[in-house]
Amino acid sequence: MVTVARQYTGHVSAGGDAQQRDVPGARIVKMSVGPMDNNTYLVQSATTGTAVLIDAANDAERIIELTTIETPGQIEQLVTTHRHPDHWQALTEVTKSLDVPTAAHTLDADHLPVRPDRLLEDGDTIEVGDLVLHVIHLRGHTPGSIALALTDNAGHTHLFTGDSLFPGGVGKTHSPADFDTLLTDVSTKLFDRYPDDTVVYPGHGDDTTLGADRANLPEWRARGW
Repeated sequence: MVTVARQYTGHVSAGGDAQQRDVPGARIVKMSVGPMDNNTYLVQSATTGTAVLIDAANDAERIIELTTIETPGQIEQLVTTHRHPDHWQALTEVTKSLDVPTAAHTLDADHLPVRPDRLLEDGDTIEVGDLVLHVIHLRGHTPGSIALALTDNAGHTHLFTGDSLFPGGVGKTHSPADFDTLLTDVSTKLFDRYPDDTVVYPGHGDDTTLGADRANLPEWRARGW
């Protein structure tokens, strides 16, 4: 049975408790699924109760149970951050169960098992009740990788970065050119745009903040990964 811990640390493990974080105007639920310790996120408006699911990565039954317990009938959209299979193993089953529209970036859409109802581009917005998530295209890990940025009612930003940004570095790339593109996008679209207290919720592992790694950007470029 899925249980949700109401004390949030940002550290979750596959098969373990989900965790809830309350921020001004919104609720964020994080759960780890599957053998690759993928994170799936629920972002819910505290005012309307409507929610978005980010990355139906694996363990479809657990994700469906989580939404049934925490957001029954309130999911309005399912967003996939990028095309890699570990981020969409449960997409077909979860989409069928929830009967909600899906969204992904145009460049990764054809690689998903469910054709997105909405094709996203850089600068688009996703509205969930009174919440607005901004779509940020981050090229390099895959051609159509995206992050979603939510600014809460106190002005703090929460970034759901998929596999483009983690504590300690950017996501895996397969060529120096892809690495340069990804680090440049992460630097200009995330670090140059948002303050140090911006929280990063990655596709695997623990949360971090932009401030924790801002000074390390030159080191990342020099090491090449």
